[in-house]
Amino acid sequence: MANSGMKYDAVIIGAGISGMYQLYRLKNLGLSVKVFEAGSDVGGTWYWNRYPGCRFDSESYSYCYSFSEEVLDEWSWSEHFSAQPETLKYLQYVAEKFDLKKDIQFNTRIASASFDVNSCKWTTISVDGTAVTSDFLITAIGALSSPYIPDFCGRESFKGDSWHTSQWPKRDIDLSDKKVGVIGTGATAVQLITEIAKDIGNLTVFQLKPEYCVPLGNRPIDENTQRDIKKNYASYFEKCKNTWGSFLHGFDERSALEVSPEEREELFEKLWAEPGFALWLANFHDIFSNREANDLVSDFVRKKIKEQIDDPVLAEKLCPTDHGFGLRRVPMESGYYKVYGQDNVTLVDLNETPIEKITETGIKTRAESFDFDLIIYATGFDAVTGAFKHIDISGEGGQKLKDKWVDGPSTYLGLTSTGFPNLFTLVGPHNAATFCNIPRCIEQNVEWVTDCIKYLKDNKFIKISAKLSSEKSWTEHVYDSVADSLILETDSWFVGANIPGKKRTFLQYAGGNPLYREKCDEEASGGYKGFLLER
Repeated sequence: MANSGMKYDAVIIGAGISGMYQLYRLKNLGLSVKVFEAGSDVGGTWYWNRYPGCRFDSESYSYCYSFSEEVLDEWSWSEHFSAQPETLKYLQYVAEKFDLKKDIQFNTRIASASFDVNSCKWTTISVDGTAVTSDFLITAIGALSSPYIPDFCGRESFKGDSWHTSQWPKRDIDLSDKKVGVIGTGATAVQLITEIAKDIGNLTVFQLKPEYCVPLGNRPIDENTQRDIKKNYASYFEKCKNTWGSFLHGFDERSALEVSPEEREELFEKLWAEPGFALWLANFHDIFSNREANDLVSDFVRKKIKEQIDDPVLAEKLCPTDHGFGLRRVPMESGYYKVYGQDNVTLVDLNETPIEKITETGIKTRAESFDFDLIIYATGFDAVTGAFKHIDISGEGGQKLKDKWVDGPSTYLGLTSTGFPNLFTLVGPHNAATFCNIPRCIEQNVEWVTDCIKYLKDNKFIKISAKLSSEKSWTEHVYDSVADSLILETDSWFVGANIPGKKRTFLQYAGGNPLYREKCDEEASGGYKGFLLER
């Protein structure tokens, strides 16, 4: 095993939005920091997901970093909802501006990390055997970074090209004369299908569950709007700070049932016409908790979907009936339903005719066989906890984090876990950042961790570990926050239901960003009483 013998104050795993910002903040404290990144560049989600059509579905100017006035002034977004290439350029620009890459080791995947109780340090070992030690270990590995492909019979036998959407090649792919099969119709697939259908030989979409797709409403940012955006950044960020999901959309405090049918329809129509997540996150507050309220908005969206599709049989197949609107991840669309009016696009309903196997030439369902040049797996991710399974993390007594979380995560504040001292999990399970306009909550996570490490260093503490009582209390609070929600009744990656064998349990935090921030601030201002601190 190669051993660099290097020692750092902190090691960060991942150089995406959270890892980059955490590096920036800790370097500003004067600490020695090393970041390990599996990819060849910064960007995280926006490095890996290069599929056609990939873009923000929260407004660009609400998604970017807020910590640097200079960056906000210098960078101009070209669209209200930025596409992946521009977003990656933005993150590369930030990395260059603050000279972050010199502390990042790229093309390095971490295999294991273990805590030594005697030295009170973490040893992190890469796949190639390089080992480093650090006082603190910080995971910045993302909530949707562990791609999932179902175990289809015969998948390895296919002779054509195939890949998961998050493993799209770093080259131009010409599909103009290709026969392509896409498995999946979630948020990623909706973006992908819409884009590749513009110039494709033949496209067959295999749908397991239809989704409630809402118009994105994207458009270029003109010069006047650009000036307004730069002038109003502070108000955008302040608004995000005070909304439940840290988006530019806050819930209507009225019940869907307390207004007249005319008023209700008027709000639905207004939100439908607005860009982004307005219909999802600026709607009546009880659409997530009251079945009747949810049925009303679900019926509205189904009506809107059917209006876009000429074939009534096809329209029924594209309308969800097994779950309500907003209870799964809502995809944003820019012409998705119109795609199915093309002669060269076919929808296969896997509930009617399941896939039996992948063959050498394509896909065989119960009803027929399809030949393809390319199969694209838009089959989602082992969300929130999945990426942790790929790193062998051992805490006190040799306990494995993946074993501890096998029946569901247990954390304190979604940032720490009892038995794993000096480990911080940015955007970890039961953390508000997993149900959030993610950079807004990332900044909160990073700033809290930075302040905590500074407090420990200033006060000569070498070890911080969440008390078991704190962890139990927080985990109960997490489940209480979603107890009255219809989300728990719905199969989705929110509860791990998309992964065979994964225990069905809520993986996120539904108390909202303002309450989460308040809980974290209380802990910090109280001197970290929910933790055991040792010198």
